[in-house]
Order: sequence, then C-alpha cells, then structure tokens
Amino acid sequence: MSEELMFHIKLSKKDGAKYAILPGDPGRVKAIAAFLDHPEKIGQNREYTSYSGYIDGEKVLVVSTGIGGPSAAICIEELAQIGVETLVRIGTCGGLDLQVNPGDVVIASGAIRMDGTTKEYMPVEFPAVADFEVTSAIVKASEKLGCPYHVGVVQCKDSFYGQHDPDSMGCSYELKNKWEAWKKGGCLASEMESSTLFIVSAVRRLKAGALFHCIWNQEQAGSGMPQKRTEDTTKTVQVAVEAIRTLINK
Repeated sequence: MSEELMFHIKLSKKDGAKYAILPGDPGRVKAIAAFLDHPEKIGQNREYTSYSGYIDGEKVLVVSTGIGGPSAAICIEELAQIGVETLVRIGTCGGLDLQVNPGDVVIASGAIRMDGTTKEYMPVEFPAVADFEVTSAIVKASEKLGCPYHVGVVQCKDSFYGQHDPDSMGCSYELKNKWEAWKKGGCLASEMESSTLFIVSAVRRLKAGALFHCIWNQEQAGSGMPQKRTEDTTKTVQVAVEAIRTLINK
C-alpha cells in the first residue's frame, strides 16, 4: 500500500511528510520549495505540482491545490492519506477591511463559508476555524521577520467574478448585501480556499493554518485611498517557512 499512488496528486506514502505548505498556483511551488533545504520535484498531475524539501532536518512537502474548494479538498484528503498532519496554506487575497494594505500579511483565524465544497463535509452551522497552534506560529513568524500582519476572519468564495463584477450576476442583490455585511463584521480580506482547508482538516483531524499576501484592497481604492498593487509574495513565503520551523522545534 505504501507504493500506491494517490489518484489525483500522484504521491504515495513513501513521499509523505508530517508538514505541507499549500499554495494554490502550481507556478509558485518551485519558488516556495527553494526556501527549503534539498528541494526536489516529486510529482506533477493536473493542478497538483509537488516538491519535497527539509526544514531543520524535517521533511516538508510543497503541493499546489489549484483554484477553489473542490481541488483543494481533493489535495488535502490525499495528503492526509500519505501521512500529512499539519498544513499551512499560503496564498494571495484582496483586502476588504480598510486597515489591510497591499503587501500586508493576512492571517486567517476563521473563514466565511461562501463555498460549496464544505457543505458536503459539515452543516453550515459548523464554523471554519484555523488551528490555534498553527495560527500562533504564523503570528510569531510574522513578528520575527518584521512583516505587517492582521489576524481575523476572511471571506472564502467560489466565484472570483462574483466579487469583482457582482452587478452582472443574477443574484447581485445577495452578493452585494452580503459583502456589506462582511465589512460590518470586520472581515479582513477575500480569497478562495481557506474555508475548505479548515473544514476538511477538522473532519480529518488535521492541524491547519492559512496566511495570505494582500495584492490590493478594492475597498481602499473605492474610498479614494492610494493603491499600489503588489504581487511579490516572497515575505509571505518566508513567514510560512518560519512558522513551520517554529512548529517543528516546539
């Protein structure tokens, strides 16, 4: 059984590790793995690109999940089957709260479940929350590296254009009114995978945390605040690696 490949990620138990870093974009995997010792590509199938490497002698995987909940859930399920116990999602987001600036790190303590995948795992009343220990490690890493960060709830959606072009949608009234509700509740940012990460991890008894590089903030832009779009995720990657180092050496 240890040699049997998972159907989608094409990894087996011999490829397994306790820790995994999960970007969405397959194109970011190699760059993230470069921050590990002895990085090596170990798999490629569909949206799932996989590398392994080491942090302080502990094996760590870097595996892309693709965009959105369905592909992320598949990845998490199959990683759990090969031995992964702790997952750190690293991605990008759009700022929602006016205090979140482009370039800041957003650390998700929980996620609004505006997705479809998690409804097949748990009833909607069950909250999508991050593991406290993993989240604390991400906060410590951000402070150690001097990165501006925010901790709080993020909105997790299935439709990118439902956010960015709600007026064109048949349910525009719902999208726009809920967006205003999230703002009133202090939601920090919007992205597309965290609720799935947290709910699947809860069901499978995994530890999971998530952090995001804020590319820009549409609410700041709409308020006339100056915006400088930034897509350099280097600092956020360094925070994720340092957080896993903290967890390894606890």
